[in-house]
Amino acid sequence: MERRELLGMLGVGAAGLLMSGSAKGAPGDSDEEKQARHEHLEKMGKCALVCNATAHHCLEQLKKEGSENREVHAKALEMTNDCQSFCVQAATLMARHSPLAMYAHQACADACRDCAAACEKGQDEVMKKCAEACRACEQACRACCAKAA
Repeated sequence: MERRELLGMLGVGAAGLLMSGSAKGAPGDSDEEKQARHEHLEKMGKCALVCNATAHHCLEQLKKEGSENREVHAKALEMTNDCQSFCVQAATLMARHSPLAMYAHQACADACRDCAAACEKGQDEVMKKCAEACRACEQACRACCAKAA
């Protein structure tokens, strides 16, 4: 199995957390808390999937002979691979109600911020879509951390 296929499966795994019962909230959570948790997990899952697709897009751009924006795509490739990992980890810890999830959310928010900045330097729709997903995920993770503080 190639690395990008494995990363894609991890991204799909994160999105799959949305369907699990643990993603819907802890016993005793209010409906509002469950909904907020579900929306946050959706944003992390979407971000992981979009980052994976963007990493593939950047790799394809880098393979093209004489492609423009090689430096932008190379940086975005690194950032999207790493950002996806942070999203998957934060979603996994959140879904299983880990007391350490807050630390993962802080790291995920920072990773999403940096990934969005890298993708915003791209000119195409794939890069712009990634930046948008990362910004949404960053905001959700920061809001989660603010609640826990």
